[in-house]
Amino acid sequence: QVNLVESGGGLVQAGGSLRLSCAASGSTFSFNTFGWYRQAPGKQRELVATIRSGGAASYVDSVKGRFTISRDNAKKTVTLQMNSLKPEDTAVYYCRRGLYSGSSFYPAGGWGQGTQVTVSE
Repeated sequence: QVNLVESGGGLVQAGGSLRLSCAASGSTFSFNTFGWYRQAPGKQRELVATIRSGGAASYVDSVKGRFTISRDNAKKTVTLQMNSLKPEDTAVYYCRRGLYSGSSFYPAGGWGQGTQVTVSE
């Protein structure tokens, strides 16, 4: 079982940067695929980025070139570096483990408390 705790959110002006971290527990971290989701007020949760056990990353089009997902298997952390932030990036961000079936990512386990990211004009 892998438990995940998100941190690093905050308030930033448009064009700024934030670095989100997801701290994991459990012995199977290095074998897991992880994803970052976000949920903006009044909107459905959206998968933003994923990183596979081998390090291959994927991103939703709206964050490509601005966000970078990475992992440190020794520290059992997954990081989301967010640059050139826009007001539309405002959301609660969640880290989830999961797996791919074909090209689709399926999250596993429960939702954590998330971390709030607010980008002002």
